[in-house]
Amino acid sequence: MALLDLIDLPAALPAYAPLVGLDLGEKTIGVAVSDATRTVASPLETLRKTKFTDDAHRLFALMESRGAAGLVIGLPVNMDGTEGARCQSNRAFARNLLRLHDLPIAFWDERMSTMAVNRMLIDEMDVTRARRAEVVDKAAAAWILQGALERLRGL
Repeated sequence: MALLDLIDLPAALPAYAPLVGLDLGEKTIGVAVSDATRTVASPLETLRKTKFTDDAHRLFALMESRGAAGLVIGLPVNMDGTEGARCQSNRAFARNLLRLHDLPIAFWDERMSTMAVNRMLIDEMDVTRARRAEVVDKAAAAWILQGALERLRGL
């Protein structure tokens, strides 16, 4: 496959195959998964980064266990719409994944996702700082994936 525009992603997927969303951080990878109808995104896991190949194989194993057929990777676009070093890093991560496994990958603008998730966890759920640290990355991945799913449905 290849890196696709989000709108082209569904055509590259089998029917009723979930998507996995990723929030790539410097030390962790937040992972979320959609349901088979690609309606709801749920936080799944936070992976601690090690070596790229090991991280990729853990990610592929998670995808296989969920029957997921594609990825949506958060793209940390700057507030002015430009792409900086973190965007380049996320794009390189995707290209490197494609070298190991043929799968459809799209990007979704993740601006403010971690901030929004932290605010939700504090204001709406009254989650402690320690607990937030445990869940924020996978919750941000779910936020990213949910945004992409809603865009695909035209919401």
